[in-house]
Amino acid sequence: MEILDDDINAEVVGFGALNVDKLYSVANIAGKDEESFIKSETDTPGGSAANTIVGLSRLGCSTSIIGKIAEDNDGDLIEYNLAINGVYSNNLIYSETGSTGKCLGFVDDEGERCLYINPGVNDEIQLGEINPLNIMRCKIMHYTSFVGDSFKTQIELLDLLNENTVLSFDPGMLYVQKGFDELKPILDRTGILLINESELRLLCNNNKSSLKELAIGFLDLGIETVVVKQGAKGVFAINNSTDCFVESYECDVVDTTGAGDSFNSGFLYSFLKGYDLEKSCRIGNWVASKSIEGFGMDKFPSAKDLEDFLSEFNY
Repeated sequence: MEILDDDINAEVVGFGALNVDKLYSVANIAGKDEESFIKSETDTPGGSAANTIVGLSRLGCSTSIIGKIAEDNDGDLIEYNLAINGVYSNNLIYSETGSTGKCLGFVDDEGERCLYINPGVNDEIQLGEINPLNIMRCKIMHYTSFVGDSFKTQIELLDLLNENTVLSFDPGMLYVQKGFDELKPILDRTGILLINESELRLLCNNNKSSLKELAIGFLDLGIETVVVKQGAKGVFAINNSTDCFVESYECDVVDTTGAGDSFNSGFLYSFLKGYDLEKSCRIGNWVASKSIEGFGMDKFPSAKDLEDFLSEFNY
């Protein structure tokens, strides 16, 4: 049965770069004037927003993503990956020229990584290419970063969002480096800020204050929930009624690429379910711990996996 665009009601719509992650497994990540060697390689569809959206879809949420791909093999791989994971393609934009975005990633034996971005057509998205009818009914709009001018389109789109849509924002280091003033139009509309500790301190230009003190500053801006991801240590989160710190789960680390995106999937899933802040963070941490046990989205848990986890620990 044909599904018309107007019939599609995604709970969560992502807006961010669509890349193919070309991941290279190396013994160690080379520094300046150093050499290393590649042990293996794999191509995995990625992009921060895409990782989170695919994760949400695997957990049972209806999702779509605004992004641009070219008519090349990498674009075909991204489109196929979204389709097999149940992500609606009604907001995909196709470019007849240029190349699909790429992320070259080098992952060492400890699961640590370094990344190099080739944005391709990601940076050519114009507001007129986005159908506002496809986003009017979403419950969450999830923003992540672009390298170039599509950042301006994200700002322009804010005026077209339904007033009941919650904006979730994971700026990443690319956007944090722009500085607070450039990000302020998005921050003013943000309901959920998902950020790691290094990014938060750089954005605030403050290495001395506690995470709670820094996060309260964003609550004062009108952001309802601030979540600070701290990698292996865990996560600190705060809203207008409570705060919590939740430790991470032990796991066998293979690749930390996308760990924060996976956390976002678990946290936003929990938000849609109406779970409290601490439970949302626990689920986010658990989802992230499962995802980093493999490359890309290979080990990302399903809705059944999450159901089993919640039953086992009486969550």
